[in-house]
Amino acid sequence: MKVNNLGGKGTLLDQYISEIRDHQIQLDRLRFRTNLERVGQVMAYEISKNLPFTDEDITTPLGIATVPTLKDQPVIATVLRAGLPFHQGFLNFYDHAESAFIAGYRKYSKSGDFEIKIDYISSPPLDKKILIINDPMLASGGSIELAFKGLLNYGTPKHVHIAAIIASKDGLDYIERVLPESMITVWVGAIDDELTVKSYIVPGLGDAGDLAFGRKTDH
Repeated sequence: MKVNNLGGKGTLLDQYISEIRDHQIQLDRLRFRTNLERVGQVMAYEISKNLPFTDEDITTPLGIATVPTLKDQPVIATVLRAGLPFHQGFLNFYDHAESAFIAGYRKYSKSGDFEIKIDYISSPPLDKKILIINDPMLASGGSIELAFKGLLNYGTPKHVHIAAIIASKDGLDYIERVLPESMITVWVGAIDDELTVKSYIVPGLGDAGDLAFGRKTDH
């Protein structure tokens, strides 16, 4: 499994991620969502460098230009609800792509322990297609594992790109163990060392869904 860390290179991506992490800037919900979308756009562009292109003759007002064009549009999948702005960034660049949506959540017990539940998936056929699964935070890796396995019910993709803004080292190690290494490429904006017992990334950024859309209740 190849992991591409796009952050830490002194680019605009680092600026967007710094604002996503900043607890004061996070108070501006619109700016937070916009930065998630921007990171999605940057990652969409970087992933495109690994997609198949074909030369196409384009008729201009003055002649013919041969231009590499994207051979096949990928399917873009996201984990609700935090992934929606991130997902939009991908759609801004892959403007003819199909979309898949996965509803996942943490089901807590009285002891405070939790398990990840997936209770809804909507997807087009995936056989022999390129699939991009995006989720802002790759913490324990459990959500990505269940999303991946659930999407396989819709066909076997040619290749799967997993995109996360911030990942934990533990989460990356976990998906490397449980997912088929040969068909997975991972793209991240930052890798953080610590994962708490409740599977929150430190320093991370907090709860991306709450920051983007407002605090939720457990009822």
